Amino acid sequence: MLELRRLRLLNVLATEGTVTAAAEAVHISGPAVSQQLAQLERETGVQLVERVGRRLRLTEAGLLLVAHTRIVLDQLAAAEADLVALGTEIAGTVRVAAFSSAMGTLVAETWQQLRAEHAPRIRLQLTTLEPEQGLDALMRGDADIVIAYSYELAPGPIPTSVERQALLADPVVLAVAAGDPLNAPRNRSLPVPLAELADRDWLVPDAMSACYRMVEHACRAAGFVPRTVAKCAEFSAMLALVAAGEAVALVPHLATLHGPENVALLPITPVTARHIFTLTRPGGARHPAVRVVLEHLAEAAGHLTDHGNPGLSASR
Repeated sequence: MLELRRLRLLNVLATEGTVTAAAEAVHISGPAVSQQLAQLERETGVQLVERVGRRLRLTEAGLLLVAHTRIVLDQLAAAEADLVALGTEIAGTVRVAAFSSAMGTLVAETWQQLRAEHAPRIRLQLTTLEPEQGLDALMRGDADIVIAYSYELAPGPIPTSVERQALLADPVVLAVAAGDPLNAPRNRSLPVPLAELADRDWLVPDAMSACYRMVEHACRAAGFVPRTVAKCAEFSAMLALVAAGEAVALVPHLATLHGPENVALLPITPVTARHIFTLTRPGGARHPAVRVVLEHLAEAAGHLTDHGNPGLSASR
């Protein structure tokens, strides 16, 4: 008989990639992870992991068992959600993972509304994570709702086993210093062709991020490689540097809402955007408290698109 606790651990190892990371994710020691996996191999009678240098890698049998485990975990999550949905009380802690610009806008408004309408019955537990890390947390069962995004120029893979709800389309804009010639009154209404920026200095996101891949693809399509003078992990730092100098940057509009005043935001051509959405485990949206949080997030997205934020629009 296979024990679900050990199957969950194998799934975490597949997601995290190393024993150390898996141990941190489930809050046990590395040796304890190895012991549990060894016990699972004895239960199954097959080798599930193999050592490659100092790392453990799943064998073909291990990958097969993880695929079945994820189906079982999804079914259990759906069953739990259905049972909870039979109740009439809307209460509980909802764990939300979101990227930083969504945390300061969509989540902040949602939190305020929940405190006004549902406190103390519904509580939020918040974590700032980029989409890939948020998806990992969702698959591990460490998050109930993930707010993620995918760029049109660099779409990220979303497993078919999770449920997706669109929130809004977030256009990518060009950020320049307010005194930049591109911001002259005669130019403000005209989109800036990216091809005309080949000779400018550029500020770009961290090279490991989806935002960097978007910039890379956009500039490559315009026929040049950006002359990078700085890489920034946060858009807030990037906008501050734009305001201070002559470099330019491509930034999603949502990330500019609390930026410095002496930065001009200009439309670009070709037009591109990122699509922002929520992700939940199968059946997760049927949990009454989760459903309420999703509804408030959708309302917050509607407020952003309807009031004073040109360019933001309902997502497909």
